[in-house]
Amino acid sequence: MRRLPLTTAVSLTLCASTALAGPQAFSSARSFAMGGTGVAIAHPGAAGTSNPAMLAANHHEWSDDFAMVLPSVNARFADDEETVDQIDRIQETIDAFQQAQSNNNVSGARQNAGQLRDQLNAFDRDTVRVDAGLGLALAVPSPNFAVGFFANGNLRATARGEFDESDEALLATLENGTPTELATADLDQDLQSRGKVLASAVSEAGISFARSIELSNGEQLQLGVSPKFVQLRTFQYTETVSGFDDDNFDAEDAETTKNRLNVDLGAAYSFGQQKQWKAGAVVKNLVPMELDSARSKPLLEQQRTLEVGPLITTGVSHIGQHHVVTAELDLTKNEAFGYEDDTQWLALGAEFDAWRFAQLRAGLRHNLASNGDSNGIAEDTQATFGIGLSPFGAHLELAGLISDTEKGASIELGTAF
Repeated sequence: MRRLPLTTAVSLTLCASTALAGPQAFSSARSFAMGGTGVAIAHPGAAGTSNPAMLAANHHEWSDDFAMVLPSVNARFADDEETVDQIDRIQETIDAFQQAQSNNNVSGARQNAGQLRDQLNAFDRDTVRVDAGLGLALAVPSPNFAVGFFANGNLRATARGEFDESDEALLATLENGTPTELATADLDQDLQSRGKVLASAVSEAGISFARSIELSNGEQLQLGVSPKFVQLRTFQYTETVSGFDDDNFDAEDAETTKNRLNVDLGAAYSFGQQKQWKAGAVVKNLVPMELDSARSKPLLEQQRTLEVGPLITTGVSHIGQHHVVTAELDLTKNEAFGYEDDTQWLALGAEFDAWRFAQLRAGLRHNLASNGDSNGIAEDTQATFGIGLSPFGAHLELAGLISDTEKGASIELGTAF
């Protein structure tokens, strides 16, 4: 049997799940750099994904006529146990054992069996996670009637090891095995320890509408709505560490999908003597959606449910000529789908604007729903940072993220005038 390296198999499963996926909400590079905030500070190009009401809010004169994001890309990676390297080393040891078998190298085969037993024990429950996002947007902001288009999504995929106790006895026997036992062993068939890949996906495309209305006290309230098409997708694949076979791999058996129309609602309100303060709120995915994962191997796989919306977020900001400071809070919890924490973010963000041509950004966010019992990779406190370059209406945005378990980056190209 031709064995496919598990790292390559993980890549194939992610491709099969599409590049636009994931339960975490998409964020622009500016939002990424400012702790994931955006409800009360989003520029027109990001309003469709952050808060559609911001399309009708007051913006700087250099961004209040037209905006385009093409594209915005982000990625995050968490592997605090070096899971990917462990997978490679396990498959290298299996190959070494089989080579020793073919050469009648009894001592070498025994040594490889003991090494493999240690590796599989260490591999148990170790997890690696990948997030990736892609988005684009067009917007024509206006206080009278604003319109925008957006399409985006995030991918979240995890791979983890699961040690089978039957392998402990098998490898302990081979570690001290007779030449006959070593010669007749078939690790491709006998090993039951496995790798699991679990991915969830949310991709969406929609149109945002917004306008500003005058209240009885003379103040302005912005309201926005984003009807959209949403696709959910889950992917679950389990195979023994010795049995990833590219000839037998069939993504359709491990995948489920669901499509539905949904809607986001947003509001924004400016206050203060110079309207320098802004409050915002958004309800994303007003219509709840659920999708169960496939179970192609019922004895080894647990059926999981991907749940999306409604997610309510509020924010407040202070916006000046050369600075932005904002705070944001999720009022509802985003339920975990895989080996991770639920999330409910409290976030802070800041931006210093150097006369429109460059922006320095930083942020911090803390997961209020983290309880240390995620049975996988925890999401607790994350620090973010970034820079924006905006010469002559074009913009390049770069951002980074770092935490105890995760690192990430984002890049965005676009224009605004």
